[in-house]
Amino acid sequence: MRNSFVASEKDHDASPRRIVHVFPGQGDFAVSPLVRAIRTHAAVRKSVAEVFRETEDVGRQFGIAPLAGALLGDSPPSGRDLAAARVGTPQLALFCSSVAVHRALSAIGLAPDVVLGVSFGEIAALTAAGVFEVAEGARIACLLARQLVGCAGGMTLVGAAEWRTRALLREANAPDLAAACINDPGETLVSGPLGALAAMEERARRQGIAVSRLRLPFSTHHPSLTGPADAFEASIRPLTARPARVPVFSAVHGGRYRPGDDVHRGLANCLIRPVRLPEVLHQVATGGGVLILEAGTGCALTRNVRHTLPPAAAGAHAPLADPRFPWPDAHAPAAPSPNGPLSALWSRRNDHAPATPR
Repeated sequence: MRNSFVASEKDHDASPRRIVHVFPGQGDFAVSPLVRAIRTHAAVRKSVAEVFRETEDVGRQFGIAPLAGALLGDSPPSGRDLAAARVGTPQLALFCSSVAVHRALSAIGLAPDVVLGVSFGEIAALTAAGVFEVAEGARIACLLARQLVGCAGGMTLVGAAEWRTRALLREANAPDLAAACINDPGETLVSGPLGALAAMEERARRQGIAVSRLRLPFSTHHPSLTGPADAFEASIRPLTARPARVPVFSAVHGGRYRPGDDVHRGLANCLIRPVRLPEVLHQVATGGGVLILEAGTGCALTRNVRHTLPPAAAGAHAPLADPRFPWPDAHAPAAPSPNGPLSALWSRRNDHAPATPR
């Protein structure tokens, strides 16, 4: 029986909790938290070994060297190493890492009732829900990477609300830039040509608006990318989409995928349509009682959730990035104290095996 009832860290009664695994995009992928978790938590180590090895044949077909041995060994690659490797290597590593975190959480009794994909993370979300097999999801990630090579430009994180960011683009006379991702009420990601981004960044700094260029050598979520989007859709169309075993929400689709929705086109739309995370988070948290766990290596989505939803509606944690998260195995640090911030999550976790497909 799968665990669907987990108390939040602030809720010590027996009220039901819905668990949501949220899968991040490419802007917040760090290797060091994954390596640390591999060395510290048996559940993570096992799931990483399984998932990365399940995708090795797909990787070889794209010229990508196997990563499982390196990640599990004494000299794991860095993010820079992955970025400098064969095209598709960072995308395959991120996809596998996200699926592995999802699998590890499921193995310790925190399987999801709902999954939410954000941008690139939609591939892993659909895989976690059983729409695609792990090897198929890996193939989709590698095929997307091939298209991203031709998506010239970059992406800049702007510390401002959507309305203020759009005003900034108008002031900068930058029609080639697009508001690519609305992450939370005070954070927007802008996509487009490098020169226009630099000019917009300079204007933002003069106005006291924080900006940060992402270390991604491409643009995405931009309406000019219809050609790559159509080519990507055609390349993944032969892969059969199965019925989802748990509800799948998409921050690009704008909500839940329903039976009959075209998930192949939905994935392709991630190249041309914006992420609108806050409105989808509100859909996921309808009724309250939601525990959101970030199925990735970073914590940016967890921060976005906390900036969007009130604590009474949803609790949010980044299991790999938060050293306090209660991974229950012999290799983990000591369990949280009975009165610690995650004590209720630890004590309420159901020990039954998850039913979510692997």
